Amino acid sequence: MKLKPLLGEALNAMRVNRLRTMLTMLGLIIGVAAVIAMLAVGNGARNAVNAVVASMGSNLIIVLSGPQNSGGVRFASGSAPTLTLEDADAIRALPGVVAVAPGSGGPGQIVYGPNNWNTMVMGTNQDYLKIRDWPLADGSNFSTSEIRTAGRVAIIGQTVAANLFGSADPVGQVIRISRSPYLVVGLLSVRGQSFGGQDQDDTVLVPVTTALRKLFGSQFADSVRYIMVQGSGPTVLDRVQAEIDSLLRQRHHISAHKEADFNVRNLTQIVNAAASTTRIMSLLLGAIASISLIVGGIGIMNIMLVSVSERTREIGLRMALGARPADVLQQFLAEALLVSLGGCILGLVLGVGVIEVVKLIFHLNSQVTPSSVLIAFVVSLTVGVFFGWYPARKAARLEPIDALRYQ
Repeated sequence: MKLKPLLGEALNAMRVNRLRTMLTMLGLIIGVAAVIAMLAVGNGARNAVNAVVASMGSNLIIVLSGPQNSGGVRFASGSAPTLTLEDADAIRALPGVVAVAPGSGGPGQIVYGPNNWNTMVMGTNQDYLKIRDWPLADGSNFSTSEIRTAGRVAIIGQTVAANLFGSADPVGQVIRISRSPYLVVGLLSVRGQSFGGQDQDDTVLVPVTTALRKLFGSQFADSVRYIMVQGSGPTVLDRVQAEIDSLLRQRHHISAHKEADFNVRNLTQIVNAAASTTRIMSLLLGAIASISLIVGGIGIMNIMLVSVSERTREIGLRMALGARPADVLQQFLAEALLVSLGGCILGLVLGVGVIEVVKLIFHLNSQVTPSSVLIAFVVSLTVGVFFGWYPARKAARLEPIDALRYQ
């Protein structure tokens, strides 16, 4: 049978039984919409994780100072003054290391005119913005002389700027940190929230030497809480991590079999774990939503079986007039495929609509990808063929005389 007459007969049969056709499509509409929506939510979650991970920096290793014991209480890593600026300089000389940024800081009250804001003040150096891949919206980075002389200069985040200066340009203005004046030399670009939900734009950067010697101080000279290290590429991170461990053990006089007073973490491992988790979540959501497609396929089979029973005499008449079993098989398969295709298209429209509503209400970065649309189409058509085959085969195997006698 030619394709055009075949499709015409299938469409005519669907038109005659509009309500039944829509009820048959309903399962697939819901199934396709669920698949599209779930995959979009999974993609949105993965994109959100990737964006947060990218904001942390690439090829990154974090060296934390060790834990501290006080009065029988053991504090977390980063609490003991076991890392120094000299350690950071020594790490900088290792092969495969392209940038090093020591850091130390704490909360501080920032004042400009009648406005004030409590935020996190962090001491670091020029490499910090390079490691974090964090460009400036305005102004300039710290200079070498400002780091060396512990200059009273600051780079502020967008949240701090909005609360202190409103819409005015903060670069070149003087703010007060702990009652001392600091010249604002730079304004950070917008970064957003971190992994833990903290506002990364709510920060003030000052030279690390300034933080250690003028703001927060320490009974241990030039001690820092952490050192950020950027490798030249992902392939060298494991080697650089091992060399940092060996170097700091040597500098701190700690043998290989003893517990170190520092902690070296390769953030690429955390990134890979986060990416793997979101990928598994996307697959799981898609698999759960696909169950509804199978349910929709079962609905197609049931309705098609009912249709075969109701149209038994019609089938017998067609065969008596010369239609072959293959023609009957093709006719019912075409009807199943058109129902599946129609359900898929309507489900796609519904799924995209649901995602747009979810984005507006919950502000999620969910995205409908071409791959998810292709998957939905392929699966729905496969479901149509698979579950439409048995009723079509049953119709094709009817005997013309028995079919004509059917009441």
